[in-house]
Amino acid sequence: MTWLLVLILLPLVGAAVVAGLKHNDRLATLTALGVSLLELALIIPLWAGYQPSGPRLQQATTMDWIPSFGVHISFGMDGIALVMIAVIALLVPIVIGGLGTFDKLPEGRNAGGFLALILVQEALTIGVFAATDVFLFYVLFEIMLIPMYFLIGAYGGPNRQYAAVKFFLYSFLGGLIMLASAIGAYSLAADKLGKGTFDWATLVTVVRDAPTGTQIWLFLGFFLAFAIKAPLVPFHTWLPDAAGQAPIGVAVLLVGVLDKVGTFGFLRYCIPMFPEASKTLAPLVLVLAVLGVLYGSILAAGQRDMKRFIAYVSIAHFGFIALGIFAFTPQAMVGSVSYMLNHSLATGMLIVVVGMVVARGGSTRISDYGGMAKVTPLLGGMLLLAGLSTLSLPGTNSFISEFLVLLGSFETQPVFSILATVGMVLAAAYVLWLYQRIMQGPVRGDALVGVGGGPGTAIAPELGAKKAIRDLTGKEIAILAPMVVLIIGLGFYPKPVLDTVTPSVQATMESVAVQGGK
Repeated sequence: MTWLLVLILLPLVGAAVVAGLKHNDRLATLTALGVSLLELALIIPLWAGYQPSGPRLQQATTMDWIPSFGVHISFGMDGIALVMIAVIALLVPIVIGGLGTFDKLPEGRNAGGFLALILVQEALTIGVFAATDVFLFYVLFEIMLIPMYFLIGAYGGPNRQYAAVKFFLYSFLGGLIMLASAIGAYSLAADKLGKGTFDWATLVTVVRDAPTGTQIWLFLGFFLAFAIKAPLVPFHTWLPDAAGQAPIGVAVLLVGVLDKVGTFGFLRYCIPMFPEASKTLAPLVLVLAVLGVLYGSILAAGQRDMKRFIAYVSIAHFGFIALGIFAFTPQAMVGSVSYMLNHSLATGMLIVVVGMVVARGGSTRISDYGGMAKVTPLLGGMLLLAGLSTLSLPGTNSFISEFLVLLGSFETQPVFSILATVGMVLAAAYVLWLYQRIMQGPVRGDALVGVGGGPGTAIAPELGAKKAIRDLTGKEIAILAPMVVLIIGLGFYPKPVLDTVTPSVQATMESVAVQGGK
C-alpha cells in the first residue's frame, strides 16, 4: 500500500468514526482534528520521499477495477499533484479548528455530520489529484461534488439551496461533457492498440498523434469541464453564489483547493493529451484568461459583500494562472503552478480572517464595518497581511508566482501580459480599499456600534453606544500561524516549491514540444 492510498483512506475512515459521534460535538471535533493532523503529518515523509529527478509519476499503485474495459484503480503523483495534496492537507485542520471560532453551525445541525463531510471531501479531492486512470479521475471528479453540495446546501447562508444546486449542476454538466471526450480517447486507443484503455500515460502517447481536428473536439470536452471548475470567464457565475453562501471553512476549501482541479486538469490532461489542439486554441484561452483578470478585478472593486469580494478576486487570479499555463514558456508555467499553491494560502487566510471579522460583527456587508483596527489591532494586521499577499506584494508568497507568470508570458504573448498587468494595479486598489473600509478611520458601522461587554474584550472609547469587540484569541492565532509562516517564508524562500514542480512542468512542456516557448 502506497502513501497515496493511506492519504485517501485515512480521512474516509475518520469520517465514518466522526459521523457516529453526532451526539457529542466536542468529541467529534477533536476526533476530526486528530485525523486531519495525522493526515498532515503523513505529508512530511511523502514530500521528503519525492524525487524531482525521478520518474514523472511516483508512489504509483494500480489495481484492477473493470478489466474488460481497461479501467483500473490507479494512483500516482508528480510534483504538481504533490503540492496540491499538501495544501489541502494543510487547510483541512485549519477548517476543522475554526469550527466554533469563525464558523457556527446552523441551529439543529451537529458537528459530526459537518466534519464527516469535510473529511470525505478531503479524501475525494486527494484522489482526484492522484488519479492516473482517466475514468477513475472522472468518477472522483463527479463524486467530490456530493459532499460539497451538502456542505453548502445544509450548512450555508439564507440562499444556500440555490447556490448548492447551481454549483452542482454547473460542475456535473461539465463532467458529463468530459466523459464524452474520455470515451472518444478510449476509442482512439482501441483503434490503434486493438484494446481500449483509460490509462493516462498510454492515452498521452496515443491521442497526441490523432489528427488536429479530432484533438480539438476531444480537447474542448476536457477544457469545458476544467474551465467551469477553474473558473474561467464566462463559466464562472456559480462561484460568487457558492462562495457567498458557503460557511467560511467550506469556502476555504472551495476557493482554495477545489477550484484548482480545473487548472490542474489543464496541465495533466488538456496539454499532454491534446498538444496540437492546445496550441491551436491557446489564443482563445488567453483571451478568456485576460478577460477573467480584468472582469474579476473590476467586479471585486464593486462588491458590497466580503465573501463575494473574495470570489471575484479569485476569478481574477485564476485568469493569471490560465495565462501562465497557455503562454507555453517554462517560467510562466512554473509561475502558474506555484500560483496555485500561493493562491490557496493567500485566499485561504483572507477567507479565514474575514470569517473572524464576521464572527465578531455578525455581518458580511463591508459597509457595516469601519475603524475596526482601533479595537482589534492584531486582527487588523492579519487582514492586512492576507491582503498584501493577495495583491502579490514583494516579500509575500504570491509575488514570485505572479512575477514568473508575467515574465514568462511576455516572451510569447506580450499584449496579453500587458493587459494582465493592469489587473495588478487594480488588485492594489481593491485590496487596500477593502482594508481601509473595514479597519481604518473612526469606529463605525452597524456591526461594531452597539452595547456589549465582557472579559477579554476591548471597547472603542469614541462610540456613543459601546460594543465589546474581542481581538484575536490564542486559538485564533494558532489557526492563522501556519499560513502566516508560509506566506512570509515562501515570499523570501520559494525554492522548495519551485524545485518540486519544475521537473513536472518541464515534462508537460516537452509533451507539446514547445520547450522554451518555441
